[in-house]
Amino acid sequence: MAITGEQGALNGAELGLSQAEPGDYFALLKPRVMSLVVFTAFVGMIIAPGTIHPFLGMVSILCIAVGAGASGALNMWYDADIDAVMSRTASRPVPAGRVGPSEALAFGLVLSAFSILTLGLLVNWLSAALLAFTIFFYVVIYTMWLKRSTPQNIVIGGAAGALPPMIGWACVTGSVSWESFVLFLMIFLWTPPHFWALALFKQGDYHKAGVPMLPNVAGVKSTKRQIFVYAIITALVGVLPYWMGFASAAYGILATGLGLGFVWYAYKVLRMSPADEKMKPAKAMFGFSLIYLFALFATLLVDGLTQGAGA
Repeated sequence: MAITGEQGALNGAELGLSQAEPGDYFALLKPRVMSLVVFTAFVGMIIAPGTIHPFLGMVSILCIAVGAGASGALNMWYDADIDAVMSRTASRPVPAGRVGPSEALAFGLVLSAFSILTLGLLVNWLSAALLAFTIFFYVVIYTMWLKRSTPQNIVIGGAAGALPPMIGWACVTGSVSWESFVLFLMIFLWTPPHFWALALFKQGDYHKAGVPMLPNVAGVKSTKRQIFVYAIITALVGVLPYWMGFASAAYGILATGLGLGFVWYAYKVLRMSPADEKMKPAKAMFGFSLIYLFALFATLLVDGLTQGAGA
């Protein structure tokens, strides 16, 4: 007797067989987040003092990318319940039913082990230890604990997303330094105002999911004030690479201008009218924050490549 495609799919589901396509596993890696991780890690490698063999450099970037993807897969495995009720995450592979929770868990664990061991064996164990800590911090400290328990989740949890440039630096030097710590701080301090701007116009989603984001717990006024304060601190730290001597004057000028813009957008959020239901200033700041961070790290990258070419 012939079996229709629908019957085959149902039988496969009953037998526990995966209906996922390769694209679903790629989506588990959170490619947009991974791209930012890879980019900032690459900048850390390029501006670090010293050199690394091109092959080991490619291995380093691959391992950091795979480690970031593993974190994303484990995050989606654990957060499938709240992802299912949020509009921006409901179509992810696990809540949509295209990838089973056990598959996502196994996928994330295998990729984690592969990335850490490969980085340690082929590059150095400090960078591997930092990568392992980053995965642990994002999955266990942020995803499993902070995200559902405190409105400061993104403040503390932001450390995971800020570590990649330090990992890249360690891949080249086998150490960390004040310069690499400044790169860490630039992302760490940028993360709260970036995500709180998003949380302002996604309050409904976070409320439905029961995630205690700052606007839902402390209120919109408090969130706007904290965004403004963090924006000022972020702008000041953004200029430090120039004042510490590992970035050019061009970077210093750009960082100053972009920092003033970041503060200006935060001020517009601070002055945002309660009647603005569409939260236009918050959406504008969220968009500008992406440009701000990318432009700073892109300029650092150009500085590093230029200095390397002139060496």
